[in-house]
Amino acid sequence: MIGSCTAIFVLTTLLTCVLAAGPAVALEPGDAAPGFTLPALDGQANVSLARHRGKVVWLDFWASWCPPCLRSLPELEKLRKQLPADDFQIVAVNLDEDKKKALKFLERHPVGYPSGSDPEGTLPEKYGLQTMPTSYLIDRSGVVRVVHKGYRRGDIHKIEAEIRKWVEKK
Repeated sequence: MIGSCTAIFVLTTLLTCVLAAGPAVALEPGDAAPGFTLPALDGQANVSLARHRGKVVWLDFWASWCPPCLRSLPELEKLRKQLPADDFQIVAVNLDEDKKKALKFLERHPVGYPSGSDPEGTLPEKYGLQTMPTSYLIDRSGVVRVVHKGYRRGDIHKIEAEIRKWVEKK
């Protein structure tokens, strides 16, 4: 068990260092969300932000080694089911170097939203990711409206309120 915890700590520390070496400025509310197309984690298709233009999008960066990420995914899935699919979409980006670990997690906790695979971590650099998990609420025209760093118990209520506010704006 200690070895597993040590490995998670080392991986988290390394990712933090890699992310810190990214762009000096992280995306903030009001910035345009960089477009992307990634291979889907399940290998079935590509995951593209542009595909969901016209909808409110919750873009969620996650990894199987990130404990807060693992708490947020099932809660986001419950929230997704409550919101109208024609107005709202969750798009996930998985950062595991070994996608088998991510797929194993999704077998235990399936989600109904697309997850792209970015094992090289190119997209976090474009977004200026500084911590894991980080999510971005993107409006219908592709503008970042909320940046949510980390994930704690109870955060889903704040997230839901923000999403509903933007979904109701037409």
